[in-house]
Amino acid sequence: FRVGGRMVARAVNVGDRVEAGQVVARLDQEQQEAALRAARASLAAAMSLLTKTRNEFGRQDQLLRDGWTTRARHDQALQAFQAAQAQVDAAHAQVAIAEDNLAHTVLVADAPGHVTARGAEPGEVVGAGRMIVQLAREGGRDAIFDVPAQIMTTAPRDPVVNVVLTSDPNVRASGRVREVAPQADPVTRTFEVKV
Repeated sequence: FRVGGRMVARAVNVGDRVEAGQVVARLDQEQQEAALRAARASLAAAMSLLTKTRNEFGRQDQLLRDGWTTRARHDQALQAFQAAQAQVDAAHAQVAIAEDNLAHTVLVADAPGHVTARGAEPGEVVGAGRMIVQLAREGGRDAIFDVPAQIMTTAPRDPVVNVVLTSDPNVRASGRVREVAPQADPVTRTFEVKV
């Protein structure tokens, strides 16, 4: 999840097959719904203030043209109108953020595959970014290696890597390096490479 909260449901378990877009888990939406209501109320208040200051500025503008008010009062009304417009813009942004946070309380699978692990149970309070389920995507496999720094510096660019299982040498595959860890593991001083 991109937001934290109490997970109220997890719709899949280890071994389940999921489709892209399928709901995997849900957070309690109460806080995000309350934040959205508060943001909408702030927007309504800001819109009301904008209407009031727009009308006042319009009156002051006409009075200035007719010579019945001072430039200072006119400028004060203009400043109030501009400040109210800024409040409306900020309130619109807060509504958009609240709507986005509410949408992030539903976790969906980004690709088809199989669930290989679960990281949280319903009822737990989870932080943003915590692993809820791990998904093995269909259509390919990764071979993951820990590679010493010396090999990283001398390896050719974009090599084809042949992978053979030690337990069964008849199982073979080849692939290309698709990801290299940006920094070494602090304990082993090796880099994780995915093929």
